[in-house]
Amino acid sequence: MNKKIYFAGSIRGGRGDAYLYQRMIDYIKQTDTVLTEHIGKTNMSLKAQTKAIDIHIYERDTEWLKQSDIVIAECTCPSLGVGYELAYAEAHNIHHHIKW
Repeated sequence: MNKKIYFAGSIRGGRGDAYLYQRMIDYIKQTDTVLTEHIGKTNMSLKAQTKAIDIHIYERDTEWLKQSDIVIAECTCPSLGVGYELAYAEAHNIHHHIKW
């Protein structure tokens, strides 16, 4: 298949499910390219993420969204960022799948 996948999961909203994100990303990578592999890193600190400039994160993530064929979102942990990414994908006619 080798599609470009944008995997969305909570970062600032909580990292309790990072292990699950990593398992999902590893599975997806068996057939496709995951543009957002960092979402699954269990050692990603919130402090490191907040150091990045928000505008840079927005520009990087929207560029990845534009390049993606499909958006897969894990929505167990509420996240405004994931909600925005899904709305962006919808507005730009990018296919998306949601895991509750």
